[in-house]
Amino acid sequence: MSSESQQEELEVLKSIYDGDDAFKQMSDSVFHYKFGEDGCNKSFIVEISWPSNYPEELPVINMELFYNKHLVTGVKESIKSSLLQQASDLIGMSMTFSLFEWVKDNLNTLITVQPDTPLVQQSTTITSVEESVDDSSLKKEKKEQLTKSQKRRIFDRFGATTERPRGWDWVDIIKHLSQTGGQKSES
Repeated sequence: MSSESQQEELEVLKSIYDGDDAFKQMSDSVFHYKFGEDGCNKSFIVEISWPSNYPEELPVINMELFYNKHLVTGVKESIKSSLLQQASDLIGMSMTFSLFEWVKDNLNTLITVQPDTPLVQQSTTITSVEESVDDSSLKKEKKEQLTKSQKRRIFDRFGATTERPRGWDWVDIIKHLSQTGGQKSES
């Protein structure tokens, strides 16, 4: 954030989008804006990053976010190229707000190719039954065999011979009945 124009644009963006849940400022030079409704297959987030000499240079537009995973690649590319074309017309000026508003205005035309229902992605990993059987047989662990004296030592160490206070294994009746619900008597 070296430029005064970047500082001014940052303040303007904060004042314009104050209270807007769709806008998120990730850092001083990275901004997200969500277009469309949550849960809708045609919603997406646009990330705009400012390079060091931003107003004189095109911003970096990123569509490869986790939220955009459901978008078809062609839609992502068309949105990105359209935004870069708009940004090239606005070079030298503050353009983040203008780009977000342009996407809002042209939202329906940008996502016409996007299907209404999510596409099912096929997994390319196929495991054979023989390999999984071999892996399970190799993973069996042997239990450690203890000698009689080792077992006795462990038994003695954990208080097998010490005297316990009266009632150490008693059940709290009220707690027990509250957990089990008790039985209702029939009248």
